[in-house]
Amino acid sequence: MGANSSTIKELSENEYLKKLSGTDSISENEPFWNQLLSFTLSTPTNSADSKLLEEGTLSICKSLIENNPRTGNLGALIRVFLSRTKELKISAECQNQLFIWQAHNALFIICCLIKVFTSQVSEEELLLHFTYRATDPGNYESDTEDLFEELLFCLIQLIVEIPLLDLTYSILLEAVTALIVLLSYQLFHKDILHESPIHKHLMNGRCLPYTSRLVKTLLYNFIRQEKSPPPGSHIFPQQQDGGGLLYGLASGVASGIWTVLTLGGVGSKPTPQQEQSSPLANQSLLLLLVLSNLTDSPDCPNPFRQSVTFFKNTQDSSVSPTPNPHSFQINFNSLYTSLCEQQKSDQATLLLYTLLHQNSNVRTYVLARSDMENLVLPILEILYHVEERNSHHVYMALIILLILTEDDGFNRSIHEVILKNITWYTERVLTEISLGSLLILVVIRTIQFNMTRTRDKYLHTNCLAALANMSAQFRSLHQYAAQRIISYACRHLRRYLYVLDKLYFPHSHCSTLHHCFSALSDNGEELLSLTCSHILRSYASSLFSLLSKKHNKVLEQATQSLRGSLGSDESPLPDYAQDLNVIEEVIRMMLEIINSCLTNSLHHNPNMVYALLYKRELFEQFRSHPSFQDIMQNIDMVISFFSLRLEQAGADLSVERVLEVIKQGAVALPKDRLRKFPELKFKYVEEEQPEEFFIPYVWSLVYHSGVGLYWNPQDVQLFTMDSG
Repeated sequence: MGANSSTIKELSENEYLKKLSGTDSISENEPFWNQLLSFTLSTPTNSADSKLLEEGTLSICKSLIENNPRTGNLGALIRVFLSRTKELKISAECQNQLFIWQAHNALFIICCLIKVFTSQVSEEELLLHFTYRATDPGNYESDTEDLFEELLFCLIQLIVEIPLLDLTYSILLEAVTALIVLLSYQLFHKDILHESPIHKHLMNGRCLPYTSRLVKTLLYNFIRQEKSPPPGSHIFPQQQDGGGLLYGLASGVASGIWTVLTLGGVGSKPTPQQEQSSPLANQSLLLLLVLSNLTDSPDCPNPFRQSVTFFKNTQDSSVSPTPNPHSFQINFNSLYTSLCEQQKSDQATLLLYTLLHQNSNVRTYVLARSDMENLVLPILEILYHVEERNSHHVYMALIILLILTEDDGFNRSIHEVILKNITWYTERVLTEISLGSLLILVVIRTIQFNMTRTRDKYLHTNCLAALANMSAQFRSLHQYAAQRIISYACRHLRRYLYVLDKLYFPHSHCSTLHHCFSALSDNGEELLSLTCSHILRSYASSLFSLLSKKHNKVLEQATQSLRGSLGSDESPLPDYAQDLNVIEEVIRMMLEIINSCLTNSLHHNPNMVYALLYKRELFEQFRSHPSFQDIMQNIDMVISFFSLRLEQAGADLSVERVLEVIKQGAVALPKDRLRKFPELKFKYVEEEQPEEFFIPYVWSLVYHSGVGLYWNPQDVQLFTMDSG
């Protein structure tokens, strides 16, 4: 068999690999290296292929781990790679394929080996393996102590200095992948790594001055979205003796290129990674996210995060009084376009969040764009398909909206953008709607999904905060958006009455209320019958009277009564009792949102007034509730004012006539009759120790989306396989 390997399973018996990992030292000047590196391989593009490759070479790697302290062959291979890279830039410019071909093959082998090393030995042991040379067992020479840093520096130089051509695409992708592999020790630790020798090498010494150039290049790789060149786009010389790592299975193809190894097999089912249109863009983005989320070292902050935080637009000629040494300039228009186009992936959404949250230059630029819909619509589509997305992706999309809604200019402008035929919104045909109204519909839908399925308090709090930020600038709300705001508030008002009934009168078993609530669908559109409406009104009146007098005492007694009936002071309250505070918070916030709209922009929103009047009976029941009395004053006054005008206008009014009366009344309503409340404003603040969330999230993206990367799931400690 030897050099004529034709299947992955036979790699463990390949004579060249066995010699590399064996007990004999190999000098850097031996012809062996030309033979080892003269193969052509279609680099694995998905984790299934990488798994096959790793399993086929695992025994080789373990032999190298065992023998390398005596042979120093890993260091020899790395020095051979470093020597091949010295002429890479000139080779690319001169279209000289030989150097690029062999340098790529050397780096590919190094990456495969180190990937196994990272799962088998500690960081300190790995760095020690870089120091071994062919001397006495376990000894090393001092002049090789910087070989690891030399490799890191070479990889970074390669990424930032070699031009992106069809000829260089594979080696640039391999260099980015190699850096990810070197940083992958985090995967094998449950706790966040705060002190890492590899991180220290990246953040100090020779690598540090290249920080901004590396971040800029990775961003440009993402922006360009260059597709992988087609097979045959660069022709490698055929080897006459059939030697090398793998034997050419189809050396006589018309292109003259060796089709050495077809991983996955004909007709194999594509994986998500195979569908990556631009492997280099995807891998570059993942590396950028990994680097920018490294923890600060004790003596200096993360320079990659600083670079991400301070870079500027190429058109920005302003001079900062205290310029950051890692800042740079990049074309914001190109960056914005790519961010808009790539939001279907978690990693692109996470990049957008990172830039909006950390880089004030990007945030200012984005908020000033006149085509904001190109960015907002993909984010809304993520939230709309919440059932299909992982929770982290939904969080990022939602927080992006929250950050955007902190800006009053954004909140005004989104109501001026008119959209037509939103095909992905299927609840109702929306032939024409403003971006602002669509945003409201999607956010309310997200809250409802959360309240009925995941019940995540963090999610619904941020949803309500985004609505609250927008409420003072609501303009010309679509009738369906206004209806959904009011309907959602009403749904919780009804739910509140039902929970109160169960809490204060646990043995009453109000079958009418129970039937009414069990009949409500998830979207809360069905209305209670007129009969039940009268029951609720009389019931709520007496109950709220009781609450007004001794709310806290009654609640305490009811709680004790419930626990007593359950037989223990330690027994948890039933779900409906625990839900009461959550429901009350939601109701309070929804009433504040409605009040904010009425107070600041009533004359711009006749549909909101119409929807409020349509459900006025339910709102009237809560005017005396002790928790909502203050906020209900304005809502109750608006209901009374417009109800009187409609009565004066006559009976059997058409929808058009009702809206006309509302518009006329909005002009006549004395503004001083509406009580002023503090403006609703919520600002996103990152949690303490954000790395506890973001580092596992980023590495889960690398694990699931990295091109041609596979790790044994049993070795991964940082996150569970179903996380996210």
